[in-house]
Amino acid sequence: MENIMEVAGLKKSFGKNIAIKDVSFEVKKGEVFGLLGPSGSGKTTTIKILTGELSKTAGKVTVLGMDSSQIGTADFKSKVGILSDNSSLYERLTIYDNLKLFCKLYRAPLQQIDVLLREVNLHEERMKTVSKLSKGMKQRVLLAKALIHKPKLVFLDEPTSALDPGNMAHIHRGLLKLNEAGTTIFLTTHNMEEANSLCDRVAFLHEGEIVELDDPDELRYKHSTHDFHIETYEGERLVIKNTPDNADRIKELIVYNRVKSMQTDKPTLGQVFLKVTGEELV
Repeated sequence: MENIMEVAGLKKSFGKNIAIKDVSFEVKKGEVFGLLGPSGSGKTTTIKILTGELSKTAGKVTVLGMDSSQIGTADFKSKVGILSDNSSLYERLTIYDNLKLFCKLYRAPLQQIDVLLREVNLHEERMKTVSKLSKGMKQRVLLAKALIHKPKLVFLDEPTSALDPGNMAHIHRGLLKLNEAGTTIFLTTHNMEEANSLCDRVAFLHEGEIVELDDPDELRYKHSTHDFHIETYEGERLVIKNTPDNADRIKELIVYNRVKSMQTDKPTLGQVFLKVTGEELV
């Protein structure tokens, strides 16, 4: 599959502070790629370099076939959508007028506004002034803004951080629909449930370095103990090693109808991250 993004040996320093030590990865065309890590791990710095907001200290970056000298140009911005902590709206305008302005800027059809406002669950509020919106509502308008010109590639930096579970689920459905239509999504998050449900592959970023990169299910399987976790009807919770020596013990529990539930160990992405780095994803 064709790569839409290639990063090799990326480094970024702010004086003596090293934010990105040595990061390399590729993003395939049409996938949802997640860069996961806690606050301060280097996620936002990485996404700002990839979108031209920051310059790199060293390494090679190619996005949509453009190198660092072209990233951030008008041609680049016409092909990508960006939702970051620097994204902004015109507070005195309505939601609709904000998006109408961006339609004109990107030469996108005005019909896109109603389509996107339904996708982010804001169609009924489209005539509200932005200054009167909650943080979560503004976040949804910013997401609509990032998608207004149907970009080939979307960068989303913590896109659902201010959303309630209902709107988060609504946005997730919209993002998956967008991805199914061919848009590549680059997502940064510390929400492991979000990453597990959306991403084709995830990279764990820890202290400026990628320590794991794979399909979420493969990572969970790789770091599983494969033990059997059994709950009996008597209320016992047993953990039995998945070895031939324990086959008769497990068979006995089943034969005597003692097993209420049984599953093999499969850690969450958050638990995998904790195991690999020794840090919680918060």
